[in-house]
Amino acid sequence: MAKQIPVAMRTALGPHWEFTGDDHHIEVRHPNRGTPYRPPRKPPSWRDLLDSLETGFARAGVARDACLPLRWGRETELTISAIQALDPLLKDGQLRTYRSGFLPQPVVRFTGERDATGHLKDGFLTSFVNVSRVQPIGGLDEYGAVLDGWLTVLSQLGFHARHLSINGKLASWRRRQVEGITLRFRHLDRTLGDIVLLWNTERPDRLAVDLGSGLERLAWARTQEPWHQLIYGSFSGAAPPTTLDAIRTGTLLLGHGITPAARGAGGITRRVIGTIDRDAARLGVGALVRHMYGYWSIFGVLRAPWPEIARAIDEEMRL
Repeated sequence: MAKQIPVAMRTALGPHWEFTGDDHHIEVRHPNRGTPYRPPRKPPSWRDLLDSLETGFARAGVARDACLPLRWGRETELTISAIQALDPLLKDGQLRTYRSGFLPQPVVRFTGERDATGHLKDGFLTSFVNVSRVQPIGGLDEYGAVLDGWLTVLSQLGFHARHLSINGKLASWRRRQVEGITLRFRHLDRTLGDIVLLWNTERPDRLAVDLGSGLERLAWARTQEPWHQLIYGSFSGAAPPTTLDAIRTGTLLLGHGITPAARGAGGITRRVIGTIDRDAARLGVGALVRHMYGYWSIFGVLRAPWPEIARAIDEEMRL
């Protein structure tokens, strides 16, 4: 499989890319990569960015599918990646998936990189939108086509090929029933996401691809704005970053009906709210909750209205 990937990529991408590496590693770059990058004068809104992604994928014949439920309740309490839509195929060897196509999937994940002080580094959030194309494939020619289609979508968002690169190890990894090979793509010096070839260990003919990025990370790379200003707008300096991140995540969890509890998914909500700085939130969290509620509502209808979410966070902080 590893030896076939460079061949599939060369076939799909054509002669306008430079391929370097060996049997263990590959790097793909544009010959004109030294040209300067100019961000847009007027950054698109979050909704405009999502609409552009959906349109770009639709032009490639990839329809948008419904999001997975945030409360996952299987191997993880919460949905942590759109790749979980492929579980029946990859973990059980079945000829079905939960979802297939373009998924702008809200997720909650506690694995973001942190600095020496314990704060999340720029580019990382506890809750974000996992922009993915997940689907079964019949062979590596389709894998190459998925990658080529993604570069086309990125160009329609304003990313030029000369500022993009792809690299990674060709060795496969294994996690229980699933094996895969991961290659990462970058814009200038920032990692945007990855493309993962996956297969069931017992049924290696059951192949799938997971092309993933983050909506927030795409916007960051495109606009070159300061990270916290991009994510929180006028609230970026209103409270410590940990508190802003917690209110953002708490709004998503409570908006999906995952209320604080002693254990399970509700235990995660309680844990998140517990990291809010009480002094910083002394005047209440309503304004930021309303702001983040508008963001999360772009990706689906939330169960609870924003005032109820703000009240639930305030009450939990008083316990």
